[in-house]
Amino acid sequence: MNKELMEALDILEKEKEISKETLFEAIENSLLTACKNHFGKADNVKVEIDRKTCDFLVYAEKEIVSTHEEVEDDCLQIALEDALEISKRAKVGDVIHVEIKSKEFGRIATQNAKNVILQKIREEERSVIYNQYFEKEKDVVTGVVQRYVGKNISINLGKADALLNESEQVKGEVFKPTERIKVYILEVKNTPKGPRILVSRTHPELVKRLFESEVTEIKDGTVEIKSIAREAGSRTKMAVWSNNPNVDAVGACVGMNGARVNAIVDELRGEKIDIVNWDENPGNLIQNALSPAKIVAVFADPDEKTAKVVVPDYQLSLAIGKEGQNARLAARLTGYKIDIKSETQAKDAPGFRYEDYLDDEYDEEEGEFEEEYEDGYEEAGEELSEEGSAEAPEEETFDEELDEETSEETLTEDNGENYE
Repeated sequence: MNKELMEALDILEKEKEISKETLFEAIENSLLTACKNHFGKADNVKVEIDRKTCDFLVYAEKEIVSTHEEVEDDCLQIALEDALEISKRAKVGDVIHVEIKSKEFGRIATQNAKNVILQKIREEERSVIYNQYFEKEKDVVTGVVQRYVGKNISINLGKADALLNESEQVKGEVFKPTERIKVYILEVKNTPKGPRILVSRTHPELVKRLFESEVTEIKDGTVEIKSIAREAGSRTKMAVWSNNPNVDAVGACVGMNGARVNAIVDELRGEKIDIVNWDENPGNLIQNALSPAKIVAVFADPDEKTAKVVVPDYQLSLAIGKEGQNARLAARLTGYKIDIKSETQAKDAPGFRYEDYLDDEYDEEEGEFEEEYEDGYEEAGEELSEEGSAEAPEEETFDEELDEETSEETLTEDNGENYE
């Protein structure tokens, strides 16, 4: 039994996670390479290794000829006289196995054999690391910040280094060396120098994976994340749905006293997260997506993927959000192009007559809208009385600050800040 070889293989298997069978194949190939360098050819050389004892045998298959004069190639033929010393049953024309002593190999042949083994170990080590992280592609892992490479960041994931490009970094986030952070693996490439791993801190799936790891109901499939929209570093909107009527989807994600969502907010360095209920009805979904703003009515066209939303005058800036963020995230979350107007604007805007939406009957001139309403426009939110639609709200409004033509694009940042 070759104990030294067995111990060396055990250590390599544990440290490098390379199977013994692969190492045995590497040793066999190295011995064949050594024979080829020593004898000039190794076509008739065979290597046998006992997998249990690690004892190995190297031999050459040679044809037996009558005399030494008939031997044309020492590597392929052997005289009968020499063959009888190996086996008394040797006969002319037979093939005999002639053992090759590895100790007879020269220094160069031995060095080449060593290089073959080392090269195989390096290749297998890269392959193992690549497969290990390729399985984690599109998943979240924890890494340690190593150093800044220009504006990019090198992150140690354990057995491999990952690169956090500037484009995948959240603006304003600054990391210190040895700091532990969670990143989303975008792509794993296999290169001659080893696996190249690209990670992200801005991808929406990062938030989704964090919730999957934090919320057991999402992990076991009771609660589903139907849609997610994110502006990294600022705000994320997420629509969830419960497959169990006894489980509150939003409550499960928030956790007791907000423990679950707060853990994710801390990991994302204070990024705000809005969790809303998913609804198959586009009108209800859009109403939920625009929270915390109160919605008077929603008119959604599933075919055109557009929606018209009416909000109270004093809620317009809140519905649109600072720099249009709330409306923009709601549009991404629902997949609808959303047009938000206040009650005053809706009543005066051409083609968007608010009184028409409140009446059950339409005259012939409004037949085109009636057809649209039947094709999928639905009203969501509280029902308004005729008196409420005709009169302006009694409470203080911001009509002086927002003229009738104000839209999402022209809303000033100051109005949005008043409601953040």
